[in-house]
Amino acid sequence: MDKQNPKYSALIDAIPDTVLILDGSRRVTAANSAARHQLGADIAGRDLSRVVRHPQVLEAVRRVLAGDPVPVLTISSPVPVRRDFEVHIAPLDCGEEAAKVLLIQRDVTDLRGAEMMRADFVANVSHELRSPLSSLVGFIETLQGPAHDDPAARERFLAIMAEEAQRMARLIDDLLSLSKVEASEHIPPGDDVDLKALLQRVIGTLSVRAEEKRMRLELDIGELEPRVAGDVDQLTEVFHNLTDNAIKYGRDGTPVRITVAAADRVPDVGGAGMAVTVRDESEGIAAEHLPRLTERFYRIDKGRSRSMGGTGLGLAIVKHIVNRHRGRLVIDSEVGQGSAFIVYLPMGR
Repeated sequence: MDKQNPKYSALIDAIPDTVLILDGSRRVTAANSAARHQLGADIAGRDLSRVVRHPQVLEAVRRVLAGDPVPVLTISSPVPVRRDFEVHIAPLDCGEEAAKVLLIQRDVTDLRGAEMMRADFVANVSHELRSPLSSLVGFIETLQGPAHDDPAARERFLAIMAEEAQRMARLIDDLLSLSKVEASEHIPPGDDVDLKALLQRVIGTLSVRAEEKRMRLELDIGELEPRVAGDVDQLTEVFHNLTDNAIKYGRDGTPVRITVAAADRVPDVGGAGMAVTVRDESEGIAAEHLPRLTERFYRIDKGRSRSMGGTGLGLAIVKHIVNRHRGRLVIDSEVGQGSAFIVYLPMGR
């Protein structure tokens, strides 16, 4: 804090946002610790134009010094990474000649990002629901009109309507599941889960679907008796989802291999754990798609995904469940070489 303004020190240093106090010549007379950290330790005594180079801010300060009110500014800093700020500028009347303007700069990058994410989510949900709903409405109108007395058309349209209704139901189920997982993501589960029994149940559930494509579901655990700290229902959803995807996208007649191995360290988390790998022999995934696979509604091939019953939320649900378990999801794939989805989970008791 500027030694000439000790009485401001405790007050503005307690504010987490960037705070500057300026005199009538736009000179910085005081700055809190957040301002010194962001703008430089030696900013006291400098002209504002040497500290904040954004023209909107400088013009707003000029207007405040001239006695004009100014609205809250929204500015962006593109380097080194884009950050968004709200800037509040107001006259300061504290009976001291050297203090004329109070400038507060608040970082709203995360808030703007959350707002954009919510807007994108609503737009995506609306789009995903509108498509099957439009089909249902169209077929209903056709059955009530031109196809009213056409038994063949009625049977064909009702089958399509049932398929579209099921698609909507799957989307709603996944939305509810994602919402439930996100609501509890900050609370790590504490039950002790037997991974071997869980994976055997998943394989039993999906074996019929695999047989329809002449695929084999292979489980390799070796001599391990793997146990992890977790929620058995949520982990069942994780491995059901990953195995189901491997069956959907794997080539006919190829195996889906599920292996469990001890891991000395959970990536980015630390501590010993278990690594469960679901590996398929699919067409593989290009490298540019890998970082976005767990985004909501992100699809590599939208048409193919929808035709296979995908909602675009499965891997997002998997990611959030694994995060809740304080684990990590790693995706390894190469075009023409198949894909491997590796779930790292902390060791159970």
